[in-house]
Amino acid sequence: MAVYVVTGGAGFIGSNFVRWVVSNTDHRVVVLDKLTYAGHKASLAGLPENRVSLVVGDVCDAELVDKLVADADVVVHFAAESHNDNSLNDPWPFVSTNLIGTYTLLEAVRRHGKRYHHISTDEVYGDLELDDPERFSESTPYNPSSPYSSTKAGSDLLVRAWVRSFGVQATLSNCSNNYGPYQHVEKFIPRQITNLIDGIRPKLYGAGLNVRDWIHVDDHNAAVETIITKGAIGETYLIGADGEQNNKSVVELILTLMGHQADDYEHVNDRPGHDLRYAIDASKLREELGWTPQYTSFRDGLAATIDWYRANEDWWRPMKAATEAKYAKTGQ
Repeated sequence: MAVYVVTGGAGFIGSNFVRWVVSNTDHRVVVLDKLTYAGHKASLAGLPENRVSLVVGDVCDAELVDKLVADADVVVHFAAESHNDNSLNDPWPFVSTNLIGTYTLLEAVRRHGKRYHHISTDEVYGDLELDDPERFSESTPYNPSSPYSSTKAGSDLLVRAWVRSFGVQATLSNCSNNYGPYQHVEKFIPRQITNLIDGIRPKLYGAGLNVRDWIHVDDHNAAVETIITKGAIGETYLIGADGEQNNKSVVELILTLMGHQADDYEHVNDRPGHDLRYAIDASKLREELGWTPQYTSFRDGLAATIDWYRANEDWWRPMKAATEAKYAKTGQ
């Protein structure tokens, strides 16, 4: 049994990772989360208290981080400011959490000689043309296009430098767009699902031709644990499930699965600098470490996600009104 410190463990992907670890291993988990608008105690509800504990704090708090890392075996760093629209409105929280927070953790694992895994995003690579047959791989040059993606790119480079300069025992992963339970209603898929539950027509940025490579959060988290246990120190692994879909197709499938006409949505102004296409080549992860996704059908994963939001209104309802009010100010 190992002790995992999971930063951002009350957020979307982090809380699902904690649940995955509890269900699939005998490890104990200490969650460090600032409980900003995107982190919720309710996302950890029902987990065994003898295996999961929550510490409310900031990854930039060096004293607190040092104390937690000293008692850990593995540090898994999910904590991040991650919403592109928010980064365009106010970049500073992204610089603080994504860069300074990562630096703080790296110095702590360096002092105490602990294993570290860094969670990142495919958005660090910029975007691809819609008709480009290429996909992102571990050798794709970084080309971030927003304050969010640029700070995540910077955090990745910090990890690599600490591995090379100081011998930190770290691995990295860059993942495509996640979907599934416990995702904040500001995000694309849960926003459309909860709007339909509330009788509101879904909204689509621009023409909706932007492509994302979707992966169910459980598949992402199974891949992370595979990298922690089998991955080579200093290596980066891309995580994807061959789930390319354009936004228009996703909205139409949500409408269809929820019993509406597929074209019952409205177009809104496109996001500034909206990346065209993300696509992941996960060959290295699959061939070297033997990982495969369980959700090979995006339709099945999306149907399960819709069922979860229908059954867990008490989780997302408290944040819905404020989220829609924020979007209303921008006409989106």
